[in-house]
Amino acid sequence: MINEYTFITALAGGALIGASAVMMMGLTGRIAGVSGIAARLLPPWNGAIAGRFAFILGLIAAALIVRLLTGGLPPLNLEAGTVDLVAAGLLVGFGAVLGNGCTSGHGVCGLASLSPRSMVATLVFMVTAVATTFLARHVM
Repeated sequence: MINEYTFITALAGGALIGASAVMMMGLTGRIAGVSGIAARLLPPWNGAIAGRFAFILGLIAAALIVRLLTGGLPPLNLEAGTVDLVAAGLLVGFGAVLGNGCTSGHGVCGLASLSPRSMVATLVFMVTAVATTFLARHVM
């Protein structure tokens, strides 16, 4: 059962994400930035709406396939309440819009294309994540 971090699961996950990003770029000429794809599901729509829905449905289907193949999903323990989760989601969404992309667009696709903007954005993501984790675990 796949419900703990190992080198192999991390390597497999990274390889699948990388392969997906390469396939999306190769087949559509677009960057696999999840926040941009999700944001463009909202009006005004253009002709690529079906592909965006397929992409998001694929993210959901992946979890269902893992559950089907392994008999369950890894345990998820959330200590935050509904209000905290909604606020966090809104902050992440605002940050993705403000940063012109999210970790998948900048961190995977942008770094692979040696984009200076993506290098700065990814550095900011990582420094913020480390600082937040430190504060949450050692200060609060």
